[in-house]
Amino acid sequence: MNKVLILTAALALSASMIMTGCDDSDNTSEYNENVPNPAAMEVQVSGKFPTFSAKDLNGNQITNDIFTKKKLTVVNIWGTFCPPCIGEMPELGKWAKDMPNDVQLIGIVCDVRGDNDTQTINAAKEILGDARADFINIVPNSEIAQYLSNVEAVPTTIFVNSKGEVVGDPIIGADVDGYKQFVKDYLNE
Repeated sequence: MNKVLILTAALALSASMIMTGCDDSDNTSEYNENVPNPAAMEVQVSGKFPTFSAKDLNGNQITNDIFTKKKLTVVNIWGTFCPPCIGEMPELGKWAKDMPNDVQLIGIVCDVRGDNDTQTINAAKEILGDARADFINIVPNSEIAQYLSNVEAVPTTIFVNSKGEVVGDPIIGADVDGYKQFVKDYLNE
């Protein structure tokens, strides 16, 4: 896919998104200088993840029961327009294959606007395919989109226990080492 076309589409999408994408805050991320500064961000994604019935990028039905399958679910909220999100996908894909048995990784592609948004769904599939990131990625429905309306930047990663409760603090910005450390600490509690 033409990178100029992707960049143009990303700029148009980010202006109309429910959630704000990558911003110009200062950061030292290895993936892209446009990752927001976590110290400057306030994300209020907490409590219980909402009850939902949505589809993944392949059209499979996914419900909040997905959380009951593992002790901890790492939920990576990302967008197809976001270079840091795309930059961390290869590492996330590798980690998803090597996770402890009682942990899983899922993604929520925040810029997909419903099941009929084939352009963004196809872009997400291409990004994931190129990165060899073979884990479930959800198309947000209205319940998920409303819940995530306080997410100010992507990538944002949250952690959900088997009861569907958000645990710990969100991690804002591409920080796979931080995600791994949270999982390790959580499992050792």
